[in-house]
Amino acid sequence: MNQKQLSRVILAPVISEKSTLAAEKGAAVVFRVLPEAEKDQIRRAVELMFKVEVDSVRVLNVKGKNKRTGRFIGKRSDWKKAYVKLKPGHDINFGTA
Repeated sequence: MNQKQLSRVILAPVISEKSTLAAEKGAAVVFRVLPEAEKDQIRRAVELMFKVEVDSVRVLNVKGKNKRTGRFIGKRSDWKKAYVKLKPGHDINFGTA
């Protein structure tokens, strides 16, 4: 993949209590990624965008919840989440990135 395609792999960082704890404990950063993205593509995209070295990548598919508005029932979309563990000495600061 070229740089333009790699820049589209990462959609957004996931900011939640669980992802903040993961960042504090194990230097892992959580991203929302394309559903068809592979671990190697995610690793290269993070290294390209943030100029850091990646130690490991873990991915999981998040199932969309069923939601109800009045009498109508709908479903949120499924999405993919990636836990990216950085090598020691590397850090991503979203305030400056």
